This record gives sequence, C-alpha cells and structure tokens, in this order.
Amino acid sequence: MGVWRVDSFVGGESARHAPERRARPRRRMGAGRAVFGTLHRVGSPNSRSGPGRWFFDAWARIYDLPPVQRVTYMPVHDRVVRMAADGSGALRILDVGCGTGILAARLAASDTAVEVVGCDFSGGMLRQATQRTRRATWTQADAQDLPFPGGVFDLVVCTESFHWYPDQDRALREFRRVLVPGGRLLLALVNTRTRWAGDVSRFGFALARVPLSWPTREGLRTMVEKAGFDVVDQERVLRFPPGILFPTVLTAATRR
Repeated sequence: MGVWRVDSFVGGESARHAPERRARPRRRMGAGRAVFGTLHRVGSPNSRSGPGRWFFDAWARIYDLPPVQRVTYMPVHDRVVRMAADGSGALRILDVGCGTGILAARLAASDTAVEVVGCDFSGGMLRQATQRTRRATWTQADAQDLPFPGGVFDLVVCTESFHWYPDQDRALREFRRVLVPGGRLLLALVNTRTRWAGDVSRFGFALARVPLSWPTREGLRTMVEKAGFDVVDQERVLRFPPGILFPTVLTAATRR
C-alpha cells in the first residue's frame, strides 16, 4: 500500500508535497487558478473483488475515441454539467470513476466549480486525465474506500462506473461521508426496467468473469435512500444503446 504524488502547480507556481495517506482538497481557491497534478495512488492493485485495473487500463485505449464518447458518454455528461450548474455558489466537486477526465475537465472549466477532483481505480485512465487539464487534481483510489476526510465536497458525480463496484452500498456510504450536509449526488448508470433483466445481465457478465450489477430504478432509489440520501429526481437520459430494457437513468439526491 502506498501513495504516489506528482508535483502540484497552483497559478503556475510549483509546490512539492510530502506523501500522505489522505488528500484534503483546498477549501478556498480563487476562480480560474490552475491546479494540476496531485496524482495519488492509494491501495494495492488487488484491493477489491471487482474487475482488475488491467480491465480499465485496456478500456482506456478506446475510451476517448469520438464515436464512443458521442454516443455513449456525452449525453450523460451534458446533463450532469447542466444539473451541476443548478446549485448555488462555487462548488467543490468530486468525480468518482472519472475515467480519462473528460467530465471533470468540463466541470473544472465551468463557472460552477471552485475545485474539481477526479478519482479513478485505473492508472491507465488517469495517465490520460493528467494531460487533459491543469484545473483539476487526480487521485487513484477505490470508490469503496475514498481517501478524503469527511464533509469536504459539495457535489459528488459518478457516471457510468457505479455498476462495476462490487459493494455498491459501501460506495454510496463513502459518497455520503465525503459530502457536506445538504451536499448533492448525481449518479448515472443503466437502470434495468425489471429485476430479471438485471439478473440476466449480471449472470452473463459473470460467465466472462467481469462482475457487473445494474439495479432497477426503484432498487437504486432504495439503495441511495438507505445510504442516507433523499432522492430528488430520477431522469432517463437518451443515449446509445437506447434499449428498452437497459435505459440510462440519472439519479439526483441530497445528503441528509
């Protein structure tokens, strides 16, 4: 177990940081100041029972291809960016399962964010993310064991990665822990229309030794509320593949 950090640049000035177990985001930062690096690696490659890092490192090779982004991820990202802007004041935002940093970079470039932190399990994803923007910081860690103190973010976003988490209830508790009271969660993933559709997909992926779990919309609402949130809205996002059985749903909730 260890932590890996690269230099951080704030407003163009470099500062070297000593290794530490937990990374606390800056509580105050002037709008538009460039923050680059602060790349952490927390935990070992076998720290969870889900897909190994190799799986996501390999996926990172095609993740940024324009057709993949346009039909699969962009519709969800567009909606998250709009909903993030609905909040009041400048926000400290955590993007869990940030991939190559496309959504985090968009949020960091908006007037909504005072600070954006991208977190992903895959070093391959984050190597591309660090080259994308100087306005975000990046952490390599498990969503089920976030390396941040409690109550430091105003908004947690998680798009199209939650279905990979072996312990989804634990991940939701971690989302709640790092949010301030009243903080918001925007969680987007496929919600199957029926339980049997979710069971069939889970069984099929299990045969390929790739754990995956898509809940129904009602099942996800129950999970989110049980973790200590109030669900405000659940909205279907049209994207490819549209599928009658596998619609993508964006769930908005607030921390109690």
